[in-house]
Amino acid sequence: MAKVTAAAHPNIAFIKYWGRVDPELNLAANPSLSMNLGALTTVTTVEFCADQSVDVVIIDNEPATGQALARVVAHLDRTRALGAIQHRAHVVSRNGFPAGTGLASSAAGFAALSLAATRAAGLNLDEAALSRLARMASGSACRSVPAGFCLWEGDSHESSFARQVAPPDHWDLRDVVAVVSYKHKAVGSYDGHKWAPTSPLYAARVAAVPALLDAVQKGIQERCLDTMGPAAETDALAMHAVMMTSQPGLLYWAAATVTVLQAVRAWRAEGLRIYFTMDAGPNVHCLCDPLEASEVERRLRDLEGVLDVLSSGPGGGVRLVEDHLF
Repeated sequence: MAKVTAAAHPNIAFIKYWGRVDPELNLAANPSLSMNLGALTTVTTVEFCADQSVDVVIIDNEPATGQALARVVAHLDRTRALGAIQHRAHVVSRNGFPAGTGLASSAAGFAALSLAATRAAGLNLDEAALSRLARMASGSACRSVPAGFCLWEGDSHESSFARQVAPPDHWDLRDVVAVVSYKHKAVGSYDGHKWAPTSPLYAARVAAVPALLDAVQKGIQERCLDTMGPAAETDALAMHAVMMTSQPGLLYWAAATVTVLQAVRAWRAEGLRIYFTMDAGPNVHCLCDPLEASEVERRLRDLEGVLDVLSSGPGGGVRLVEDHLF
């Protein structure tokens, strides 16, 4: 069968996905909205092989084991069921950015795997179907399928997928990421979602999402960071409050995380147009206009505890590429 390679970008959510109403289908408790990060890329090659007895999965030059392997195999099983094939697969995936640190590596990885595996199985899914399939493996992966700014909503398998609300060239918003840790987080988002409803703050956070989502959508439509930014900050802090107060509680922040959050607010008070958001990890995403991105990067690099700075504008959707990884 054909060897197929796909590339996808991670995404940063301005309104977060945290908590599921259906764990089997990965149906989210609330809508979420994100931007693909064009400067960060995951590439995945898939080939179904008649002479293999097990799936072979290599991620970042290391054989996948444990839950990481189980999630990939489960997704390959979904693809095999769709394509009515039995062959085991050879999968190689590489991230061009730190994985497992709150930079949405699973979103990019499963979006790329979904496209590469379905094409390798002889399938040609449309964007909505591919987004639904990616959602089954990792909820946020459905948002890395379309290009640009993407909204994920829906309360059933058929209706729950991501669609583009603005293309990448609509707004050159910049995400300047302060990397304060390269360590793989001890508890991944996949498990954290299960515990979200145990927080006493969970219901209040879900109830607040519609108004915050409206503000973010308006900000994107009008290309206005001052409209979008406060809502994005509020939702990020609300999500982390739910994480911290779930049972068990999740504290993803490092000391340098707090340093960056305080610095962003101080810089904004000085007149720099900058807002923060965070995913499930210690690293901080700083949202700003392109004319201020270099200044934001310079200031972040000067902060104690910041190990590196990554900068990205909006990116495209999942796509096929010609250079295979094996």
